[in-house]
This record gives sequence, C-alpha cells and structure tokens, in this order.
Amino acid sequence: MGCASSIHISDRVVYHSGKESEDSHSPQQTNTTQHQGNPASGLPLKPPSCKTTLTEVQFGPMKLFKDPLQVLLVFAKEDSQSNGFCWACEKANFRCSMARTPESALECFLEKHHDLVIIDHRHSRHFDAEALCRSIRAVNSSENTVIVAVVKRPDREEASVMPLINAGFNRRYVENANMMACYNELLQLEHGEVRAQFKLRAGNAIFTALEQSQEAIEITSEDQVIQYVNPAYESIMGYQQGELIGKEIIEVPKSEKNKPDLLETINSCIRKGKEWQGIYYAKKKNGDSIQQNVKITPVIGQGGKIRHYVSINWPLNDNNKSDKTSERVQAESQTDIQSSKHKDRRKGSLDVRSTTSRGSDGSSQRRHSSMARIHSMTIEAPITKVINIINAAQESSPMPVAEALDRVLEILRTTELYSPQLGTKDEDPHTNDLVGGLMTDGLRRLSGNEYIFSTKQPHHIPSHLITPLSLNDIPPRIAQTMENEDSWDFDIFNLEAATLKRPLTYLGLKIFSRFGVCEFLNCPEATLRSWLQVIEANYHSSNSYHNSSHAADVLHATAYFLCKERVKQSLDPIDEVAALIAATVHDVDHPGRTNSFLCNAGSELAILYNDTAVLESHHAALAFQITTRDDKCNIFKYIERNEYRTLRQAIIDMVLATEMTKHFEHVNKFVNSINKPLAALEENGGNSDEESVKSVLTSPENRILVKRMLIKCADISNPCRPLELCIEWAGRISEEYFAQTDEEKRQGLPVVMPVFDRNTCSIPKSQISFIDYFITDMFDAWDAFADLPNLMQHLDNNFKYWKGLDERKLHSLRPPPE
Repeated sequence: MGCASSIHISDRVVYHSGKESEDSHSPQQTNTTQHQGNPASGLPLKPPSCKTTLTEVQFGPMKLFKDPLQVLLVFAKEDSQSNGFCWACEKANFRCSMARTPESALECFLEKHHDLVIIDHRHSRHFDAEALCRSIRAVNSSENTVIVAVVKRPDREEASVMPLINAGFNRRYVENANMMACYNELLQLEHGEVRAQFKLRAGNAIFTALEQSQEAIEITSEDQVIQYVNPAYESIMGYQQGELIGKEIIEVPKSEKNKPDLLETINSCIRKGKEWQGIYYAKKKNGDSIQQNVKITPVIGQGGKIRHYVSINWPLNDNNKSDKTSERVQAESQTDIQSSKHKDRRKGSLDVRSTTSRGSDGSSQRRHSSMARIHSMTIEAPITKVINIINAAQESSPMPVAEALDRVLEILRTTELYSPQLGTKDEDPHTNDLVGGLMTDGLRRLSGNEYIFSTKQPHHIPSHLITPLSLNDIPPRIAQTMENEDSWDFDIFNLEAATLKRPLTYLGLKIFSRFGVCEFLNCPEATLRSWLQVIEANYHSSNSYHNSSHAADVLHATAYFLCKERVKQSLDPIDEVAALIAATVHDVDHPGRTNSFLCNAGSELAILYNDTAVLESHHAALAFQITTRDDKCNIFKYIERNEYRTLRQAIIDMVLATEMTKHFEHVNKFVNSINKPLAALEENGGNSDEESVKSVLTSPENRILVKRMLIKCADISNPCRPLELCIEWAGRISEEYFAQTDEEKRQGLPVVMPVFDRNTCSIPKSQISFIDYFITDMFDAWDAFADLPNLMQHLDNNFKYWKGLDERKLHSLRPPPE
C-alpha cells in the first residue's frame, strides 16, 4: 500500500524572490492501490499512479523546494503496523521503500539516501534494530536523516529512550497500527524533524556561497565574539581564521586613524537594532590601515533579541590589490554553523574545548576554567613578564618582526636558558669537548665511577626482611588492602598498618609489575624485590612524615599521574620507569629535618653539598650508591650503558626537582612552555594541527618539564587527597616540624619556622597558607594539563574544611567532639 514514484528528482535549493509557488503539498491527495515489488530486496512499493509534488519551505529570505519525502520502512514481516505505515505513506504522497533484512535496508539506503527511516524495534529475534541504526548513522549521508524506532507498548513501567538516542534514533513510535495514527505521525515528522533537517542541509549552500564570495565575510555573536570569517576576509586582512575565531571584536587591533568616538557611535546604533553604514579604518595583521565603506546590520533571532550582526566592508583604496568587500554575518547560532557539512573543512570554527577535552561536559567546563586561570596566573616571574610583553607586541607587529619574536620566545622557553648552545662537533671539536667536560654536572659517570661522599654507611636490610617477597605470596590481607591501588582514593595508611610500616616494598612490587619495570630493565623480579627492601630499609621509620609511607604515597600518586592520557602522550617508557624509581627513592635517608636546619647546624651533608639542595642531592646520590654496590639489588645491571646514562640523568633531575627553592621556577616554566602553547593551539583550531600539539608534548625540553611537574605534584599532593588522608598527613608533617623547632631551641639554632611551635601553632592556618601559596596555582596548571577533576574537588573540600576550623579559632586537626 506504499506510494513510490519511479522518477528521482534531486533536492533543489532555489533562491526565490518573486511570486510564491502555488504547487504545495496537500495531504488529501491519495492513491489507494495494492503495492507491488519485492519487499525483501528493498525495492520501492509502486502503486500504479503516484503524483509527484514539490513542497515549498521558507528559510529566511530563501524559498526551498523539496521533493516528496523518501521513506524507508524496515519490517522483518508484514503485519498491521507495517501496512499502516505503507497506507500512510501513500496517503501523504511519500515515496516509500520496504526492506525485510538489515542488509537490504542498508543497501537501499545507500542507493536512495532516504529522508525518513522507520525501523521495527519490537522483535529482537528478527534483527538488531539498534545495530542497524548505528550502521545507517555510519554513512555520511545520514547526517540529516530522521530515524524512528517502532517500539512495543509498555506492559508496566515506561522505559527510558536513552538507549535509542545513543543508538542514533531521533524518536520512537509506540506501536499503533491505526492508519490515521500512522498518517498523523508522518505529518508531524514531515513538518517537524524532517523539515528542520532539510533547512540544515540548505545551510551548506549558504556557506558555499560565503566561501566563494569575493567579499570578506565575518560571523559574530550578539556579544561580538567572532564565529566565522571567509577566505576573502583572510586574504584582505592577512589573518588566518584560527587567529580570530572565538575572539571578541575588541581584542582585534584597531587603527588609530578612526575618530575616538566612532566605535561608540557604531555600537550605540546597532545595539538599538538599527543598521549602520559609513567609512571605517580597519587594521590589517601587518599593521597597515585600510579604509573601508562598512555596512553593519543587526540580525534578530530567538526571543526577538539581537543575536548576531552582519557587516559588509568595501575597501576604498588601491592597496588591497582587489575590490573585495567584508561582510559580517551572524547566523542564528554557532551550533548551526557546526551542524553543517561545511564543518569538516572549517575546523577552526569548532569549539576546541568540546573536541579536545577528555571526560564529561562538566570536566570540559572545569578545565576551561583552569585554562583561564593559567592565562591570568599571578605568580609572574620576570621571565614570565618578558614573554607576556613579547606576546602583546606580536599582535601589532609586521610579519618579519612577528616571526623574529617567535624565535625569541622559542629561545626564552628553553629549560637551560643560560647554557651555551654549541654547534656540531665538526665545527670545533676542541671547544665542544672542553666546554662539555667543564660544564657537565657529572651525570655521565657510570656506576663503576661513582664516588661515595656520605660519611654514614647506608643501612643494611634488617634480618626480618631477608626473605624476599613475591607478588604470588603476598599475604591475602595485604593483597586485599592493595586491590584499589589504581584509585586516587587509595588509603596508604591501611597498607602501612597491614604491612607493619613496610608499605613501600609491597606497593612497589605491585606498581612496578603493573608498569612492566622488570621487563624494561631486563632484571629478575628477585633483584627488584631486594632493591625495594633495601631502599625501604634506608627510610627512617622514626620520622613522623618523611618515612617509607610518604615514599609509598608519592609512588602511588606518580603511578596515578602516569596513567592520565595527556601524560601518556608526552612521556616515553623510559620516562615512566625513571619517574617510578625517582618517586621510590626521592626522600631516602631523610633525617626528618629541613635543608635550612642542616645548613644552620653545619651538618656534614650541608658542607658536602655546599648548602645547595642538600637533602635532594643526598637522596639521589645515596639511591645510586645503594643500588650499584651489590649485584643482588642492582636493578640497572642488565641495561645498556647509554640507556643507563639517560635513565640516571632523568631520575636525578626528578629527585632534585622536589627541592622547594625552585618551586615557582618549575611551575612558571611548565605554564609558559607547555600550558600556554597548548591553550593557544586549542583556541586556534583544536585538533586540526596535531603535529603542533605533538611537538609541544614530546619535545625533549618539555618532557623534562612534565616529569618535574609530575613528581612535584606527587610529592606535595596531600591537600588533594580525600579529607581523612589529608588530615592525617597534615598532623604528621606538623609533628615533624614541631620536633625540628624543639631541637632548634635546644641547640640554640635559628628557628627556621617559628609558627611551628607545638604550643601556639594553628594547624588550620598553616594548611591554608600552604595551599594558597604553593598548591593552588601548581595544581591548577597540572589539572589543566592532565585533567584531574577529582583532585581539584578534594582540594576545594579540604580548603573549606581548614577554613571552617580557622573561622572557629581552632588550632587543632579536628573540631572538638560535640
């Protein structure tokens, strides 16, 4: 009973300004004959006569003339429901095809590209309706096709439509074989979803016209944010589309030749909904001014409000080598722009945050907020100010100057700003060798040439630790404690209790196994076990904070960060291994006192390391001394010499990065060399320049910055842990600082941190200050890079907790019992 004409007429888009067509669709025209053809093959159902009419659709000033709807019915068997839709198609003069199998349905769709597809979703035993819908959606031409699922009438509870929507259906139709019900459904679809999709298809013609226009065209929002510029605009003004999309008009440099109040006059006029036309000087990217005859028209949209503006600019001088004009068009919404097929070619018009962010919409918005904070960070070092001044100067500089300033920025963003850059060895081998020998920091020495500077011999493994452990024979309760070690909310203190204060060995075994460290180092598991045990034995269990539990906590955070997508894109396997080893050893043999204390006390370590990064230098040196003195625990024994050199250098660099005197230098370098360039690439075109993104992420200098930032954040991540863990760590570090203050007073040494007097200290105030001064900006930067919404939520919750205690004038870790 379906109506189908054997004549195929393509959709036509006609710009029509004359008399309206009288040839319009009338639902009353019907043909009632039995259908013919083979339904199983997807052939059209052809009544003897079927009138072909063009439907007229108004789309702004355009008149669109559309062929009768092409409908594909997919029903495995003929029943009253399929017959109802066949009759409805015939009554509505729609072209109808019937398919009995998914294969024939897909074949028919590929041939005819139907406007409307109705799929029987009632009987899963015949075929998978959702799988068929996904297959159709995988075809490019289905972008503007409306697909409907016919579902069973619910017996009891109404089911969610989300599985249907996720499969690609536009809507559902609850089974009703009544012919008029089917007919009414088709009419509503025709005048609703189908017509809307038809208008979106017509939008492609509009954008083709804009692209081919000899006039320069610009699309902005009601807030005067640029949404589109066409090639003619790019040619006249010298900008690339990606440099303008998303910017406010006021951010684009202005010519000084205009009268001071001209912009105010223009805005006053167009904001009232009036058109403005006159002479205006625009500033090209190279700094030249260009005189233009400009016409700006407000566009009324949803709610009767001004939603966009249209501006046309006719150049009046001969300097442009063309009479091209500039038109600012503001479409109904940027979503309309992105919906058209045109988006594949104009990737710059997409919202880069929606295409590049990993995670939920909420996560995307939060990361956008973090990136905004990155651009306005207040911890500006002098080098940051220099970079910002150069960035500002580039905007109005001629091209040769802008390119030269790019080179300047490239040099300023290198990690070794004061290291000379020598040419190849062929140019001057003597100079190269001499400078290399004098200026290297000894990282090229291999294990056989290590010097032992410590006056105190490393701790040996206690007798109760001699028996090596294995992943296979870890006690069940310890294994159970580590089941969720890949979660950020993992409780290290439970593991500390279960292992009798030996969490590092057990957690190290599991994490190193998960990352394949033994395979990378080509060392037996027994060697790794012995190494973990001897490293843990050299942590001081008597320290309240800097003990092996802290090392295990930092190892856990490091492993968590290494699994984040952006970090994985940046680092190589050797970087991951270096990070895990560095986290394990980063505080080995820590005495529970700060560098300042050791320097003030004139300790042997301070004298050895010239009062510079004393503890960090000791941790790194001792770690390699312990590792290489005995083959039983030498995890580096089986790797190639050059690989060892690279790994050693990376481990030492990361351990030294935990020294806090260079905290702001590390954070600023990370923001300026990685976050800001990535943000600029996203704003100028999202993923369209994958090579540029890759070069930022994987350059040797930036990989060093990522590793430094990673271990720094892991080292002081306590304020980003769940509240109970945060409170416990705060108590432990406070106790260690209290003990140092006590000892400074006993020995008559300068008191490094007077606020940490156990009789007067406010722990909430100390935590608030630490978060404000060190944590917030650093984790904003790290979150913007690695996407860590859970950490930022914990940080916010913990800060509020400490604030609440402080506002109540409490000095303790917890409020008193009610």
